Amino acid sequence: MPTDFAAARAFVAVATAGGFRDASAVTGISASSLSGAVKRLESQLGVRLLHRTTRSVVTTEAGAHLLEHLQSAMADVEAALERANRYRHEPAGKIRLNVPVNVARLVLPRILPGFVAAYPNIRVEVVAQHDFVDILAEGCDAGIRYDERLTKNMIAIPIGPARQRFATAASPAYLARYGRPEQPEDLLDHACLHGRLSGGAPAAWEFERAGAVVRIEPTGPISVDINAIDLAVSTAIDGCGIIHLFEDWLRPAFDSGSLEPVLEPFWQSFSGPFLYYHGREYVPAPLTAFIAYVQENRW
Repeated sequence: MPTDFAAARAFVAVATAGGFRDASAVTGISASSLSGAVKRLESQLGVRLLHRTTRSVVTTEAGAHLLEHLQSAMADVEAALERANRYRHEPAGKIRLNVPVNVARLVLPRILPGFVAAYPNIRVEVVAQHDFVDILAEGCDAGIRYDERLTKNMIAIPIGPARQRFATAASPAYLARYGRPEQPEDLLDHACLHGRLSGGAPAAWEFERAGAVVRIEPTGPISVDINAIDLAVSTAIDGCGIIHLFEDWLRPAFDSGSLEPVLEPFWQSFSGPFLYYHGREYVPAPLTAFIAYVQENRW
């Protein structure tokens, strides 16, 4: 039998108030509507719940037993609803982010420490995954991707750096042995250490020359999954070939001298990443707080 919650609530109101008129004053529901709801509940249960006289309304034994359990159950329901309501206002709970490896490496370290310090009651879970995914199907609240990988039904806001560049580099030992490329096409005669998408072909290397994009299909002795690109960096430092990667990723190696920039006039720049999520309404409070924080902390 389907549960008639409206009728159950009407019964609790009448039994607690001790009459239909008093219950009407408390609930704002007419006495006749409350009477009809209680009769409907009695009919569904097949038992009388209230003794009605012209002067009073008193619960039957069955009614008293039901009232006790309904009051307890409704208190639990109210508490559960209040807990859910707090998520709308209080920045507490969990955020699950789906991000590519480079964002986990280069962007989030400059955001998360300050965010968790400002919102100690929010927990952040990060899933590193390069391919564009349905964040809801993956159990995530939001994702971070670049503009060309976003779908139109998402809300997207910039996060992190406004502009980034790809850099090309090699170790001093490699350049001393094989020479320095002067044009992007020269890379075809060099050992290139390249990344590839999971299960796919090596990603092309892109450069800019006189406003045009130059695409190079790299070849070389080592190819690594994009999620293991640190291996390519390590082998480049060891003199195995030339690498092409986010400038910020290679910056520590540039600063230490273990890698040297090559082809710098042709390095391609592009827009920084975007935080994307579904819907403008009913955004959870933790995600709302994160959105506000990243909007205030771009660089």
